[in-house]
Amino acid sequence: MIFKESLLFSSGTINFEKKINTMNYILFDGPSRDNLLPFTFTRPVADIRIGILTLREKWEKLLKTKTSTKTEEYLSGKWPLILENENIFINSSIVATKGIAEKLKTIKTNEKLVYGDNVVAYFQKGTSDVDLSELKEIHLNEEPLRVANTWDIFSKNGKAIELDFELLTAGRDSQPIDSSNFIKSEENIFIEEGAFVENASLNASEGPIYIGKGATIMEGSLIRGPFALCEGAMVKLGAKIYGPTTIGPNCKAGGEINNSVLFQNSNKGHDGFLGNSVLGEWCNIGADSNNSNLKNNYADVRLWNYNTENFAKTGLQFCGLIMGDHSKCGINTMFNTGTVVGVSANIFGSGFPRNFIPGFSWGGSGGTSTYKLEKVLETAQLVMQRKGVELTGEDRKILQYVFDYSSKWRRD
Repeated sequence: MIFKESLLFSSGTINFEKKINTMNYILFDGPSRDNLLPFTFTRPVADIRIGILTLREKWEKLLKTKTSTKTEEYLSGKWPLILENENIFINSSIVATKGIAEKLKTIKTNEKLVYGDNVVAYFQKGTSDVDLSELKEIHLNEEPLRVANTWDIFSKNGKAIELDFELLTAGRDSQPIDSSNFIKSEENIFIEEGAFVENASLNASEGPIYIGKGATIMEGSLIRGPFALCEGAMVKLGAKIYGPTTIGPNCKAGGEINNSVLFQNSNKGHDGFLGNSVLGEWCNIGADSNNSNLKNNYADVRLWNYNTENFAKTGLQFCGLIMGDHSKCGINTMFNTGTVVGVSANIFGSGFPRNFIPGFSWGGSGGTSTYKLEKVLETAQLVMQRKGVELTGEDRKILQYVFDYSSKWRRD
């Protein structure tokens, strides 16, 4: 029996046919979780955005079913685990492809799908945990695209946009492109219903350009692909955006942006530069703020790693700002190359702040104090209400947990 179902993803409403299947799919965080902090402080790995969709949305689109999550206990109230008689657990850090999706449908009892040392997926019967070392290995032939570190989110974003573009647009026609726009490689441009794009430059010769449902690109904007503007997002007047860049649902983008990812509901709406960077959800970058993405000596950039509590080698010459959910900076803020900002920090003032700013910090280069939790929650509620989103009890519990956990890094 086959029936129609409509799933509302952040990039738009996607309709597809779903076949009734007794298999239950669960996305688990896996060993990459700690290397993806601060983003995984407030979400499972599966809900990281790379390309157009989140990692979860890619799997659900290809598997034609909903998924649940195996994650940290303090996150499980918002993202519960649902176990059935037969379950396939999928490593959330793996970017879904048609080939991998078809392969894991063939996994049987006492088997696991692997690539090298990485477990891609495994079969579990019932609710009892399995010993992965005892499972038979089924080898994946194609090397998967994997989000193992925070910097992978922007450095692998170009390939992810291409995969999602193909997934979302196959067999569909773009809305007509208004004649006022300058267009190059029109076949690589897709505009969803309700999007508004006029008097802009869209150059898709280096990669696809995807404009989501109800999104807006204001006049005078210069866009070079690969580029994704998700549902309800906005590019403001005269923006200059270089790919690969993703502007997530309900975000605002302005000024100059290069090879960056904004997850959702975040704003970098004014002049200033953001490059080789990732902003979580509910972030705001003040007017004329800038980040450095290249060291003066052109050396590879190191980024703070929460797991090792040290600075990790990225192997990248270009690496900018990593900012956790609910963090904000005032006008004219300057971020050094390779700066990591935790959850719910408020940064302001002259000079360059430290290149690791713990969560719930208040201040800047002259020093920081603790941003009191009650004030954090008050601000978060106001910010979210503006976009019609509720700060739930589970959201409050998560922020309380992260506040307590991150206290060891703060200097009052």
